[in-house]
Amino acid sequence: MPQIMKKVYLLTLLISFSSFAQKTFDNIKSEKLGEERRITIGLPASYEANKDKKYPVLYLLDGDYLFDPFSGAVSYGTYWDDIPEMIIIGIHQNKDEERYDDTTIDQNEGLPFEKGAKFFEFIGAELIPYIEKKYRTSPFRLIAGHDVTASFANFYLYKEIPLFNAYICLSPELAPKMEVRIAEKFAKIKSPIFYYLSAGEGDIKKIKEPIDKLNSNIKIANNPLVNYKYDVFKGATHYTEVLHSIPSALYQIFEVYRPINSAEYNDKIAVLQTGYAEYLEKKYATMSEVLGVQIPVRMSDFKVMENLILKRNAYDELGKMAEIGNVNYPKAMLGEYELGLMYEKMGDPKHASKKYQNASQMEPIGDLNKDLMYEKIDEMNTLAKKSK
Repeated sequence: MPQIMKKVYLLTLLISFSSFAQKTFDNIKSEKLGEERRITIGLPASYEANKDKKYPVLYLLDGDYLFDPFSGAVSYGTYWDDIPEMIIIGIHQNKDEERYDDTTIDQNEGLPFEKGAKFFEFIGAELIPYIEKKYRTSPFRLIAGHDVTASFANFYLYKEIPLFNAYICLSPELAPKMEVRIAEKFAKIKSPIFYYLSAGEGDIKKIKEPIDKLNSNIKIANNPLVNYKYDVFKGATHYTEVLHSIPSALYQIFEVYRPINSAEYNDKIAVLQTGYAEYLEKKYATMSEVLGVQIPVRMSDFKVMENLILKRNAYDELGKMAEIGNVNYPKAMLGEYELGLMYEKMGDPKHASKKYQNASQMEPIGDLNKDLMYEKIDEMNTLAKKSK
């Protein structure tokens, strides 16, 4: 197993890319483990430039070989703004095959045991506090692992309040009773959680059979608070399925973050008869609630809603769009512009001119600038004179 895993590690090194501003290493002195543990830290490209921004944190077990493929997938997703920038922490476990000691369990109880229990405490009591003290982190935490470490990640679900918000389990070699315990936990859970499970079609039989049972049990639990996805990749093995799984997992977990696309527009927005601005507001409120940080409305999404409002002649909703603009971009001309547009479309050029005048004194944003505002002011003043 170690030799095959080393080959996969070398392959991922060759194909991965990263836009992280920093990839550094650190050694954590652990009282729980009685030793130092090496970690790889990936900070987002905007980390130094944006001093107020906080980021979700992705903790990787088997970080020696999972860091590069995950950082490559994150870089690609953030380039298109489909997933948020995040801090990635890779925990080294393969120098001397520590992963097997780290994941030691009691085969009768199906729980962390001896070194496994110490490693469990290391992550929760030492590593996470260390990272959250040193870096600007949001409350949203993810954990990922592969085979025995994927199984181990699930132990954090057993806690009364799970330590992580999202779990990425790549071909987990499930601990005894785990296929039942996870489903029982999901049936009772009272706060949102994300869970991604995967296997290869050609996966190891003794690993895949319990995974299939876990999948069936989770479906029976059927708790809408559990955002769940199970992938079985055709033609993939226990090792090659990892590269298929990573983007699928990230896009599942961060689906709420994605900009408005054609599917969302056609299925959820275009069918609305009213409440366009409210839809936009709720979309970003949910996004901010899930990720634990305030996320400003994208101008691209704002324009989608503005265009639909104009198309449907729902001009009164521009007032609500102005509120959204002022909350998200208080120094920009967006809010005053929307009010000007509302008065213009409702046949009140005098008030529209005043709002465009106000907007001209504020900061430009998107395709809105002072020249456009001056054009609108002249246009409204001319209309006002004609109406006298």
